[in-house]
Formats: sequence, structure tokens, C-alpha cells
Amino acid sequence: MSPAANPFDIKSASLDLLAVLLRSGDCAQLEAALEARFGNKIDASQSEAFLLDLDAIDQPASLDLDQIRALFLAKGIRIIALRHRDMAVAELARLYGLAYVNASASPRSELAAPPASQPAPVAAPAAAPVAANTLVVDRPVRAGQQIYAKGGDLVVLATVNVGAELIADGSIHVYAPMRGRALAGARGNTQARIFVQGMEAELVSIAGVYRTIEQALPDSIQGKPTQIYLENERLVMTALGE
Repeated sequence: MSPAANPFDIKSASLDLLAVLLRSGDCAQLEAALEARFGNKIDASQSEAFLLDLDAIDQPASLDLDQIRALFLAKGIRIIALRHRDMAVAELARLYGLAYVNASASPRSELAAPPASQPAPVAAPAAAPVAANTLVVDRPVRAGQQIYAKGGDLVVLATVNVGAELIADGSIHVYAPMRGRALAGARGNTQARIFVQGMEAELVSIAGVYRTIEQALPDSIQGKPTQIYLENERLVMTALGE
């Protein structure tokens, strides 16, 4: 068969995934926690691929992965891979048509496609960014759009609309009304901050600590310049300039 007639090629690829660390297999408890964190403001049709880290689970094979994946997907989190230090979980991943990551591999994990018999490793994401970069966006971010600043800060110079999502490994700066979701320190940077000119966000997060904005904010920050940061593992929102 000539190269022109070949319908596909296989090439190396580097995959960057955010991970969800599962600490309990209790689906009722998980559903309640997801509801408390995300509420009804996550659009499941705009799902993002995540890795499910099972390293805190003693018996991964006992999990109801169908139900767990469905619960996450309802909040826009699509599980495409499992991570655990026990290679036996590779077989569990295969049964569910998922990829497998060896949690004991460091600093780069080995991401394996669903195996026929033995897991076949391919390239995987680095555990942490190695360079700081700043991504600048000068146009409005529409509902359904997601912008990710890998390895650095994200600066947005226009309105972030309801249903839009900003993610950065560093800090997030929005010099306009912020009405969507902002997730700073996406890979565990607890020093990251969120700065907005007009605070109207649906959800804010720093290093995995989330808060959904379901009730009216205090007058001191509602629609006003605000900074958000972590203090003693708690999100703090204060008016800029105070």
C-alpha cells in the first residue's frame, strides 16, 4: 500500500492530564462531595479528560468504576485512565477500556493504552511544569471555551462569560468581568492566586481547593476587583487594595 493510501499513522505523543485523587469508593459519599463542590453549574457536555488516581484505595478491584465514572462525567470530568502503583490495576483498566499509569514511576509516569495482554507504555506527562510561561488572551472567552496556560500564568484582557473555563498551572489574571470558572495552580501550586477586575465567577479553585459561587457575594467584592488565594488550605477572597 502506498503512503498516500494509508488511512492512518502512529506517532509518539506527549499527553498532559490533570488527575483526580480518589480517597473513597463510596459512591453516595462521592456524589454528595461532587455536588457540594460543583453544584449544577458544570456543563457535562463540555467534559475534560482526567486521570483517576487510585493509589489511596486499598482494593481498586472492588470499586464500582462504572458508577464512579458516571458521577464524574455528570460534572464534566471524563475519566480516561487509571493510576496505581500495583501493576495488577492495568488489567482492571483494560476491562474498562481505559489507559493505565504506573504511580511508582517518577518523575515521568508510564501511560499505557488499554492492553491486550501486557500494558504497552507510551509517553506520558511530566509530574510538574519545568518552565514558567505567560499566556495572554485579548478576546472574550465564550461559554463552552476552555483555556489552559501550561506551566505558567494566564492573563485575560476581556470578559470571561458564564460557562467558560480558565485553567493555569500558575496564577490567573482577568482584567475584565469574570463570570466563568477559574482554576489556578492546577498542578498543585498552592502559591498561585486569582486576580479579577470584576468578581462574578461561577467557580474558583486554587491547587484543587474549590468553591462554587451559588449565593450572592459580599458587597465588598461582588462585581469588584478581587484576589483569591489559599490560607491554611482554605480559599480566601478579598477586595484588591485592602
